[in-house]
Amino acid sequence: MQNTWIDDASWVETDVIRSRRYLHRLPELSFQEQATSDYIYDKLVSYGISNIQRSVGNGHSVIARIEGVTNKGPTIALRADMDALPIEEETDLPFKSVYSGKMHACGHDAHTAILLGVANLMQHKKNEFHGTIVFIFQHGEEVKPGGAKSIMESGCLDDVDEIYGLHVDPQLNIGEMSYSYDYSSASSDSIQIAVQGKGGHASRPQEAVDSVIIAAEIITNLQTLISRNVDPFKPAVLTFGSVQAGGTAKNIIADQALIYGTLRTFSENIRLTIKEKLIKMVEAIALMNEGEVSINYQDGYPALLNNKEIVKQAVSVIKTQGAFKKVFERSPSLIGEDFAYYAQEIPGAFFQLGTSDPNFEERYPLHHPKFIIKEAALLKGVQLFISILSDRLN
Repeated sequence: MQNTWIDDASWVETDVIRSRRYLHRLPELSFQEQATSDYIYDKLVSYGISNIQRSVGNGHSVIARIEGVTNKGPTIALRADMDALPIEEETDLPFKSVYSGKMHACGHDAHTAILLGVANLMQHKKNEFHGTIVFIFQHGEEVKPGGAKSIMESGCLDDVDEIYGLHVDPQLNIGEMSYSYDYSSASSDSIQIAVQGKGGHASRPQEAVDSVIIAAEIITNLQTLISRNVDPFKPAVLTFGSVQAGGTAKNIIADQALIYGTLRTFSENIRLTIKEKLIKMVEAIALMNEGEVSINYQDGYPALLNNKEIVKQAVSVIKTQGAFKKVFERSPSLIGEDFAYYAQEIPGAFFQLGTSDPNFEERYPLHHPKFIIKEAALLKGVQLFISILSDRLN
């Protein structure tokens, strides 16, 4: 049965490619995925699937279930995110985005199409397995608070025994996939610091409170939070990517400065320690310089911790099935991923799927306006999930 399922995956490839092109052409931003949700629902119904929930959690998520011959087997969940990014697409694809400033630059169109393909195939195989498959088409992954946490809180996954997800990776070739036994991605907190000083003329700084100076001190001194408070062998990154202050005039001392940054780490203890000390340090620096400060620290997604035993079993099966020419362990990534909320409560595993042609030299990263994937990777995504299902539901 197992090899038959893998071989039969090619049967849905054309439909998967068609779905991916449709979704890529009509991207919708986080928490705005109404038309995408409608498309997913219509496709699931066309496959003959009737157990479908809509608007799950705090957005437009769609969750479908297929039961096998009996429900005495395990309940296995598969997840795909479906939101796009606010990016102007710069590819030459014939199905490029028709919406200005919106693009599927993170491959969520591919994730959704792959999961639709798996649902299509498994609906035809429902008399060949025991247990239940839950298909999660999730909204809002790109924007905090994300969709995963609210889906978990809804209770609709309370009976799930295991959960699996994947993400396209343009750094890997088609036919390659990677995994991590423990942490797959880091926590990702957002920081906004508003510095309020007192504006004035550049020639009379003694009458002003320079918000730019305060901001500069804050950014410089906060770097010691990592270098002097964190074990060098435990990854943590504090980055400030944007500073806004004043206008274009050279002779005006800016009264306000805005600082935007992010903290990434795998350790919850480090996360909490840095947050506490960051707030204290920022307030102290502002006070020392006679300024005022407000801090908006937004707790982001937690670190994604895979279940080691689940990963080991899945990798063993995937290697045995032979759909991939290279399956290897990778180092954890500091990119955030709200699949972490599922993995906190349900034993799960998250994989990276190769999407590049080894003969194609240009490889644009995720979130790039020229990001593309090779469509042959879509079938590999279907086969990855099918390999797991064939083992867990047999």
